[in-house]
Amino acid sequence: MRAIDLCRLSFSLSVVALFSASAFATASTHPKQDARLIQEVVVNFLKTQSAGLPGEVEIIPGIIDTRTTLPACAALEPSLPPGSRAWGNTTVVVNCTVPHQWTIYVRATVKVIADYVVSARPLTQGQSLTAADFTTQKGDLTQLPPGIITDPNQAFNRTMASSIPFGSPLRHDMLRAQTAVKVHQNVKLVSSGRGFSVTAEGKALGNAVEGQIVQVRSASGPVVRGIARMGAIVEVSY
Repeated sequence: MRAIDLCRLSFSLSVVALFSASAFATASTHPKQDARLIQEVVVNFLKTQSAGLPGEVEIIPGIIDTRTTLPACAALEPSLPPGSRAWGNTTVVVNCTVPHQWTIYVRATVKVIADYVVSARPLTQGQSLTAADFTTQKGDLTQLPPGIITDPNQAFNRTMASSIPFGSPLRHDMLRAQTAVKVHQNVKLVSSGRGFSVTAEGKALGNAVEGQIVQVRSASGPVVRGIARMGAIVEVSY
């Protein structure tokens, strides 16, 4: 009986040793994908996608579950799901095709720290903005409403479309360009070039804000087109 038991034990140990050797060989043949490399690919991809954004971009990749086991990939291919962008809380799709096919979705946070324009006092509808009406402060643009103004020059000489309290972020949809030329207004036609400048008088045939095209009937009769400028000035090119 003892001899039989020893034989059974020896056989069992041989089976365990064979299984362990097989598992080791499989692990060696298919090494595990390094999760840190996936995160690095995600960060580099989002850096490229967010290039050109104002301010300082900070990217925080999400944690990949340590229980996730994927075969090592020769070429990781990151992409954004349709309709998403590198802004705020987002998700990056990482695909592998060689030597194995698999896909993993990695969460990430993209912060954009920059200066943006806020009201320096309560502003009322129809108010024309001066430099004293607004200031800038720094923050994460991804946590603010869309259309936030980051360049103070974009608020200067604009008219408020609605009233807002002190400290409110200014958005493009809150502002209207001032009327530079009004219909039937007497305007100055200005045409200039290299080494010359010519002025004439005329009457505007329509309303126009700064930078818009407006038609003007010149004092001599013909109708000309030009770019409206503040101060009842129309720039004409001949």
